[in-house]
Amino acid sequence: MLASVGKRFGARGQAAVRDWRQLMSTLGGRSESDQLKQINDYFNRRIRFASDLEVWGLDDYWATPLEVLGAGAGDCEDYVIAKFFSLRELGVDPRKLRLIYVRAQIGGASSSISQAHMVLGYYTTPDAQPLVLDNLIGEIRPAQQRPDLTPVFSFNNEGVYAGGAVSSIERITRWKDLLIRMRAEGYLPQ
Repeated sequence: MLASVGKRFGARGQAAVRDWRQLMSTLGGRSESDQLKQINDYFNRRIRFASDLEVWGLDDYWATPLEVLGAGAGDCEDYVIAKFFSLRELGVDPRKLRLIYVRAQIGGASSSISQAHMVLGYYTTPDAQPLVLDNLIGEIRPAQQRPDLTPVFSFNNEGVYAGGAVSSIERITRWKDLLIRMRAEGYLPQ
């Protein structure tokens, strides 16, 4: 992993990955709630928000955790992907985690201005309201305390969830491309 990051991002990228690996080694065996908080805080503080065009020169690019750490910047999907795979590596059941596309109301719940956004949902049980890990608001809150977010659909390795139906993850090509790049980097937690 370090060699892959070093080739692309140099010593600064390698230092960022070492720092993340150090954090990961300290979180093993802690409670899931502590792992959620620490991972959410870590990426929210460590990564500077920037558009895909600014960071990657592309309109829409889903960065791997190593890429976002190496670049030190990313957009909402990049935060969510890094958090998702960090928590998976720590042993959080992947069925408890979903990447959730939402419409975020800018300026609060009463605003008429919204934009596409992605957050990470943590479900204590399959039917529970998720806890929301977000780069816009650092505090992890239950979904019902986030009236500024309107879910569109969610997904994880198990499938795509929309309107009560579940469909194949195969329809999300950016996810497949992301997994291929992660394997090539030498990082893909089970």
